[in-house]
Amino acid sequence: MVRSLLVVPLLAAAAGGVWLARGALQRWRDLRAAETYELTGDQRPMLLRAAGAMACGVFVTLLTVLTVLGTFGVLGSSSEPRSGSAELAADPADGAAAGGARQAVPPAADGAPATAPAPAPAAGAAPAAVPAAASAPATSAAPPVPPVTSRFDSVGHPGGGELLQSAVLGPDGHPRNVRVWLPAQYAKDSNARFPVVVMQAATPRKTADAEVPDVFDGLSSAVQTGKARPFILVAPEAPSGTEHPCDLVTAAPQAVADDAALRTTIAAAFRTLPPGPASWGTLGVEGGAPCAAAAGLARPDLYGAAAAVSGRFDTAALALTGAEAPASAAPKLLLAAAKADAAGLDAARKLQAALRGGTGAAARADVRISDNVQDYTPDRERLRLVRQAVQYLAETLAKAS
Repeated sequence: MVRSLLVVPLLAAAAGGVWLARGALQRWRDLRAAETYELTGDQRPMLLRAAGAMACGVFVTLLTVLTVLGTFGVLGSSSEPRSGSAELAADPADGAAAGGARQAVPPAADGAPATAPAPAPAAGAAPAAVPAAASAPATSAAPPVPPVTSRFDSVGHPGGGELLQSAVLGPDGHPRNVRVWLPAQYAKDSNARFPVVVMQAATPRKTADAEVPDVFDGLSSAVQTGKARPFILVAPEAPSGTEHPCDLVTAAPQAVADDAALRTTIAAAFRTLPPGPASWGTLGVEGGAPCAAAAGLARPDLYGAAAAVSGRFDTAALALTGAEAPASAAPKLLLAAAKADAAGLDAARKLQAALRGGTGAAARADVRISDNVQDYTPDRERLRLVRQAVQYLAETLAKAS
């Protein structure tokens, strides 16, 4: 009986030790990447995980010895339970509790009947706007009112924050889905206001988080390790009508840059800093990178910084976009690609050279290139590139206040 009782904590300690060791290794890699990027990181998370892994190792060794002793009957005389039913009765309760904790509550559907109880407002979401016809007495005629403010419903909690979704009018006047990720700090401080990063999508009728599902892990890890300040991420749905929307955006960069309806809706629904170059930036990964570069170059007076990760660019069109930008502000742009991505780095260097040799605001653009990221798999490299981009944007934009 001793053996069976010790196997469970033995496996749990071993799994915890492996998890902590992997975490310590990941933090160590992040610190090395930060040094290459000429940045400083916090070593405490790595040291704490390493110490925890060592403690788990000692615990596993001790439990292994006790398990072996129990197997050979050394401890068998003192380990018989008084009742065999007590242990069996505990397991179903534990399983029920665990199952209840894992059960997710589905978000409220947009088409729910009017008699359904209203869901509790999600953390950070704007209170549901009540139409004037519903709030006014039945005997009085309601005056004309503007469109109801978009209501954002919670759809998950990735990366330790909260993800919400709603329909917002696009530049063409048609509604499109918009997802908003709130960092964990948003719920902790009810008075704080946060900068905003708009993440551009490259697939029609999809938001960027569907294309880059690990983006939230990159955001939260950058914040948790002290590499970036918290901000709100906004991911609007890419327009339809073409297979690759960002390939054509350089012909009409205002389509992604001057999205007044999006800025107005987000500023009204969430605690954001005022829209403008001091507090709003834009991000694009892979297919969305040209959209982010176009938005940052076209309207530096709206987006204070832009980060384009692993992109391929129409150099001539983007140089022209930068040259025609408002002269009141100089664009700030980060072009990041993995060390092994020769085509991506070549595209970034060509765009940097074209902007430096251009005219107007393009010639004054602050264009940086990150070419130091390397890892075992393309997915891990993309995660590290997202961290660098997030760090660049968070350092360039204003702090939460």
